[in-house]
Amino acid sequence: MQCTIIKPGIECLFMKAAGCSFHDGACKTVVESCDGCARIIEFDKKKYCAISPDPSSKWKRGNCNFATHLKKTQKESKQKINPLKASKRASGK
Repeated sequence: MQCTIIKPGIECLFMKAAGCSFHDGACKTVVESCDGCARIIEFDKKKYCAISPDPSSKWKRGNCNFATHLKKTQKESKQKINPLKASKRASGK
């Protein structure tokens, strides 16, 4: 259903016929960590996240998984190498 409270015309999972079913009855504004994200939309001179109704909850355990302004770094993972297979590969068989 489309939001009629804060973001008119935007599809929202929390919008029901009786109104917004999200905690406190409305979406919350973005936090400082969200600055620069492409998913920020502005209504009535306030900034909201297009994906999450409570952006601060996305940052509680580290980085937001929807943040477009952060570059993800891949950790170098060391794979366990079977010594028997490694020796066979090295010998050329």
